[in-house]
Amino acid sequence: MSDGEINSPLLQSAPLPETWADRARAHLDGTVTGPVPQHAATVLLLRDRPGGMEAYLLRRAASMAFAAGFHAFPGGKLDPRDTELTVGWAGPSPEVWGERFDCDPAHARALLCAAVRETYEESGVLFAGPDERSVVADTTGDDWEADRLALVGHACSLAELLGRRALVLRSDLLTGWSRWITPEFEARRYDTAFFVAALPAGQRARDVSGEADQAVWVRPATVLAEHEAGRAPMLPPTATTLRSVAGFANAAEALAAGRERVVRPVVPRLREAEDGRFFLDWVV
Repeated sequence: MSDGEINSPLLQSAPLPETWADRARAHLDGTVTGPVPQHAATVLLLRDRPGGMEAYLLRRAASMAFAAGFHAFPGGKLDPRDTELTVGWAGPSPEVWGERFDCDPAHARALLCAAVRETYEESGVLFAGPDERSVVADTTGDDWEADRLALVGHACSLAELLGRRALVLRSDLLTGWSRWITPEFEARRYDTAFFVAALPAGQRARDVSGEADQAVWVRPATVLAEHEAGRAPMLPPTATTLRSVAGFANAAEALAAGRERVVRPVVPRLREAEDGRFFLDWVV
């Protein structure tokens, strides 16, 4: 892929599920307005295998209030404690990340903390190490599981966990990919920073998320084919992100391309077709 292909805007569109049609019509009529988006972060985790690069996907449990049954990446809302300034840090500074996501350094720091915390909470993968040259190699022991559950239960913050273990957040292990803002008609709205990262050597993703009923490693092209056939539901940000990495030969190639990407806010716009169906249109 050339830099031009990576950064060139591209118009895309997707049909809206019929179950959302009533709210979409009410929004166009001016009777429904969505809330202010909450800030969130999510991480597309990649690994290399002989058969090709694979992505880690969770299928959100049927009990979830948002996107139940849909495939997604580990991620979630910012926690107030993600803003703590005491978190150990290595790699590009919050100032650099702020320029990348067009926000102030404090918010950029919180986005990285949320991305790292949520990935650890939902997959057991931790982007941290003793210094800027190393990363923890195994997070599957009972003591690590206790730390993960403490994060999930809000008994400690990421900064506290890293500080107690003398670790620093490795911001260089992630690359900023995109930023998606939920359409205005939806009842739950998020302003989500999308990151891409490779599975650290020695670590393994585990099905530990209480919010998912399935966790799989799968080639992007394979799950996208299932999605197109209607067997793997995904929201547009998930499918679009997978399409954008599907052509890379390995995780290192995808991460290198990510460092050259322009992060633009993407806001899908609602459109009603002449036949009465609703579509979302967006530019990436």
